[in-house]
Formats: sequence, structure tokens, C-alpha cells
Amino acid sequence: MAAKGFEPDVKVRTKEYRIGCVGAGMIMAECHLAAYKEAGFPVVAIASRTRANAQKVATRWGIPTVHDTPERLIEDTNVEIIDLAFPPDLQPALIRHALKQKHIKAILAQKPLALSVEEAVKLRDEAAKAGKILSVNQNMRYDQSMRVLKQIMDSGALGDIVFAQIDMHAIPHWQTFLEDYDRLTLANMSVHHLDVLRFLFGDPDEITTLTRKDPRTTFDHLDGITVSTLRFPSGVLAVSLEDVWSGPRQEGYKDDQHINWRVDGTKGVAKGTIGWPTGAASTLTYASAETTGGEWVSPGWDTMWFPHAFIGVMEQLQHAVKTGTPPALSVADNVKTMALVEAGYRSMASGRTVKLSEIAI
Repeated sequence: MAAKGFEPDVKVRTKEYRIGCVGAGMIMAECHLAAYKEAGFPVVAIASRTRANAQKVATRWGIPTVHDTPERLIEDTNVEIIDLAFPPDLQPALIRHALKQKHIKAILAQKPLALSVEEAVKLRDEAAKAGKILSVNQNMRYDQSMRVLKQIMDSGALGDIVFAQIDMHAIPHWQTFLEDYDRLTLANMSVHHLDVLRFLFGDPDEITTLTRKDPRTTFDHLDGITVSTLRFPSGVLAVSLEDVWSGPRQEGYKDDQHINWRVDGTKGVAKGTIGWPTGAASTLTYASAETTGGEWVSPGWDTMWFPHAFIGVMEQLQHAVKTGTPPALSVADNVKTMALVEAGYRSMASGRTVKLSEIAI
């Protein structure tokens, strides 16, 4: 499939740093490690909350060392980069332990980085003080359709952007640890969409978020289905909708789970799909009065968000270590995404539009 001059996937520039993986759940076993194997990144050790789980994943992916605890792995002097896939209430302590180790060059953390913006700000500042790179895994920025959309926008083919939307009707896999928190969809699913809107359009001025409970989610939760409207300084108006109900899921019912997106500009339109709900590649088609003669053009690729985007996430961190430059996914940038999520929750609670200037970071 031809990408028509675009770059849907990153070029691997750096891959020599030894990675230690903390966590052995779905996201590590099916996404991180599959991506690293394909890219040729050296994974030298793994640990999880239970050694048996870590051993099982190590055997599957050929990882030579299994540690009894995450702390032991972080202390392993053979490890240069820590790759965390751990719950957000447990992650900060492991980050702080890694910041104390002389041999650790960088840390890749999961989102949400912590349970509060205040804690995320502390981790940002502590990493800077320790002189270590802390990066946060905002992997949707490496979805192929989002990368190509950004390239099309940056070329000017769409002109000034007027309106954007992400329209999700799909059922996420809620990790069991989420049952212990009062925050659900906005913090754990919408965060992908809110972050990618920042990636595309910069920082918004304000957000308005409405929610209702999801009938399928049996544990207590504040936010089930969520709809957020964002206004940007450029004038862009954007809507991010997460319908995690999306209809019945039962034998004989042919569901239509999907995520669509659209960006309207003064000179053109781009639209497409995010493929993860159906295990397909994301898609994009666009028409420009400037560059395509008003015809719809559809660049293509065979790679997918899961697992291929995770190559880009770890590559940008390794390249930052090698070159001494800030990572593409910096903790300082992620704190701004966490502030946007916080503003969304404040909007829900207060029944009003919340300005980002209200959230101290």
C-alpha cells in the first residue's frame, strides 16, 4: 500500500539502549514487547508484581533475566532504560526509585502518570532535578493516521483549521485496577483523544465535558460515556466523544464498533478511522482545493496503532538519550495533557466550561 510521500511510521534512528520492562499485563505482553521485537530493541530484563507472570512473558519474548520485584529490576546495572506498565497509584514510587539509580538513563511511564496533576508536576520537577529523561507513553500520537494527518496539516493542504472531531463508539478493555478509582473514561480512554488534539492543534483555552454512566460497567464510576468540547486560541472548535457503551454486546447482535475522525479546514477536509476496535489499520482520506484538485486521495499503510505505534514511543526516548535532546513525548508536555483531563473533570463536577488557566501546573 502506498503512503504517497507521507511517513506513517517512524524511521528507527536509535536502538542500542538496554531496556528493562516493569509489568507483564496485556499492554506490555501484546504491544510494547511485540513492537520492540519488530524494531530490534534490546530487552534485557522483566519484572512484575508476580514473578510467575513475568516469567511467562519472558519465555514468550525471549527476555534473558526475570527479577523478583520491580525494585530489583530498577537496581539492575545492566538496565539503561526503564519501561513501566504499572497502575498510576504505584507508578510514582517506581519512577522515584529509578531517578535515584546512576545507571538509569531514561524512564518511559504510562498515562496517567499519576492520580493527580499535583503529583505529576512533582515527578516532572524531580526528573529534571535528577537530570534524567522522563517520557510518557502517549502512543496515539504515533497512530499512522494521526501522523499523516499532522503532515497534511503542516503542509498547508487543509488551510486554516475550522473544526475537528473524534467520534468513538467502541468498548475499551478496562484494567481491573481501575475498579479502585473513581475516574474512568476521561482519565483512561479520552486521554488519548485529548492528547492527540493537543498534538494537532496546540493547547486549548477551555473545555466543557458532559458525562453519564455506562450501563455495561458494573463497578462504581463517575464518568462512563463522555463528550468534551474544546476551544483553541486559533479558533478551532473540537469535539471528543467516547461512547464506551456503543450498543449491546451479545450473541447474535452484530455490533458496529468504530472510531471515526474528521478535520475541516478552509482549503480542504481530512477524515478517517482509528482501527484498534476491530484490529485493523487506521485509515485516512483527504481532499484539498490546493493540492489534490478537490479530489479525494487515500494514502495507505499496513501497520497499526497496536502494536506498531509503540516502536515510535520507545524510539523517540532512545534517540533523546543518544542526542541529549528533549524527547518528543516529554513529561512537561504530558503534564499539560493531565491538566486538560483535570479541567474536564472540573467541568463535569461544576456543570460549566473550565478554562485551562484555572489548573495550576
